[in-house]
Amino acid sequence: MEDNVITNDGMAALVEYIAKNLVDDPEGVNVSAKQGEDAIVIELTVAKDDMGKVIGKQGRIAKAIRTVVRAASVKSETKYIVEII
Repeated sequence: MEDNVITNDGMAALVEYIAKNLVDDPEGVNVSAKQGEDAIVIELTVAKDDMGKVIGKQGRIAKAIRTVVRAASVKSETKYIVEII
């Protein structure tokens, strides 16, 4: 594996970094990665009051987060799914 490929921990850290910069309560952000059947599932949990800031109007911010993760995972050849809980 190449040195510049983002690992599972790195992908979770990327999602955490993005989320913490979007919300009012960064302490309420929790990110965990779990191995699914055919992909790694990154679960993002935020405070109830910040849920709208992470999802955005018509889900645009959530879609953008998923796009960034997909783009960052191209070299790793691993599929990632971001779930906002």
